[in-house]
Amino acid sequence: MNDEKYEDLLNLQEFDEEALKQEGDELLTLKFITPENAKFSRTEGGFVALSFEGKEYKRIGVYLTFPLTNPDEYISIREADEKAKEIGVIAKLDSLEKDQADMIREQIKLRYFMPVITKVLDVKDEYGYAYWNVLTSFGACRFTTGMGGDSVVALSDARILITDIDGNRYEIADFNALSPAEKKKLDIFI
Repeated sequence: MNDEKYEDLLNLQEFDEEALKQEGDELLTLKFITPENAKFSRTEGGFVALSFEGKEYKRIGVYLTFPLTNPDEYISIREADEKAKEIGVIAKLDSLEKDQADMIREQIKLRYFMPVITKVLDVKDEYGYAYWNVLTSFGACRFTTGMGGDSVVALSDARILITDIDGNRYEIADFNALSPAEKKKLDIFI
């Protein structure tokens, strides 16, 4: 590569060191979203927008930091793009006004949709995959999980989380409430 092309390449790769430092500092600063500094609203398209500390976000993403143990605390509000940069955290959902909290709860339900398995009809193991046929709180469902890894995880002595190959989650709220025949079908996982 000649010197002129090398110089051109260096110029293309220049970056603003101060801007990079500022962005790093912002990422390390935890900002709390409260009724005093933020206002959530619905967009015409049905999404949730946020006005926070003088800045407008046309669409936000809602993420639970403790989805299984504390779903109403420390809720991360992020920009709705592929980077999902955190805007701030809601310490307790109940600290927001009811209409604001309801909007966030709706977004949580959409992101963390998790049907509860009420009956295990069949589970077949073939070629390293398990093919499930179940009844859920939303009706009959068939899905596939891998046999290894974290497809089936015991969250407690009775509660089980199942993740299919597409990343969808299902819950068995009380393993002990299943019939002996249903429990036997799950022997390969438990």
